[in-house]
Amino acid sequence: MNEKITMNLNDEEISLKKAFEKFIRVKEIENLSPETIEYYTLSYKFLAEIYDENNLCNGINQDTVFEYIDHIKKTRKVAQITVNTYVRGLRGTLYFFMDRAYITKKFKIKIPKCEKQIKETYTSSEIEKLIEKPNPNKCTFAEFRNWAAICYLLGTGNRLRTLINLKIGDIDTENMEIKLKTVKNKKAYIIPMSTTLKNILIEYLKYRKGNEEDFLFCTDCGEQFKSEGFKMAIKRYNRSRGIEKTSIHLFRHTFAKNWILNGGDIFRLQKILGHSSLEMVKEYVSMFGVDIKENFDNFNVLEKHTKGIQKAKISMKKQL
Repeated sequence: MNEKITMNLNDEEISLKKAFEKFIRVKEIENLSPETIEYYTLSYKFLAEIYDENNLCNGINQDTVFEYIDHIKKTRKVAQITVNTYVRGLRGTLYFFMDRAYITKKFKIKIPKCEKQIKETYTSSEIEKLIEKPNPNKCTFAEFRNWAAICYLLGTGNRLRTLINLKIGDIDTENMEIKLKTVKNKKAYIIPMSTTLKNILIEYLKYRKGNEEDFLFCTDCGEQFKSEGFKMAIKRYNRSRGIEKTSIHLFRHTFAKNWILNGGDIFRLQKILGHSSLEMVKEYVSMFGVDIKENFDNFNVLEKHTKGIQKAKISMKKQL
């Protein structure tokens, strides 16, 4: 690990530790989610590993950012896309410091370039295995709940945090609507519900019971799920169905991919997924806009000229 940068503390200026405490306080007042606060805290932790918390905040500069990136690469051994995630958190923090004049010499923080990752999805065969309905008279509550939750995720594209905060009262089966109150941008909105999902939720609620203020997908004890607990529940369920993929966020990508391939328009997709702009939706369109495997043989030049290829076949008896 690199030695921490040291400098003399001037009482008239603010230390890195005090500056970050003020930053977090402001973000809490702005009502950022606990997950976002944790994200900023983690990105700050890496900074504190190379720059002493008691040093003047004003000593941070562009070179500090370069050292920050190099430090994460060497000590964490993570992909560039993960490094960039931490750099974005650092950028938000340092720009706050600049706005408050804790750092008097402003500088721009550029996110390093990296190759776009192909967004993995669940295949059709995997989906079929995951949504095969368990017998409610024989299975456990956990299995039936996990089945219903996966159907919900495939039918809505909701994020995990939204799902675990859903309450029974947010599900309006009569009007086929779902009220999403806990969302990334803090702006609650309503999405439509498909007929199949409506029927699944009606049956699940008969099984689950509960009041309007109870959480829709609860633990076996009827309590709210923590994110990690729900991830583990879905991981066990997927593995029990022979599916190695266990990421909950893949259901969101799968929803988006199938929406696009089935001809859904991007403006409604943006609203359903809760994106503030079309940028993320455009990425989905770029990746999934056309299923390049569909009818591949019909258009491939090699498939049109098989006569000559098939003429002479190597005899199995021929020795190499």
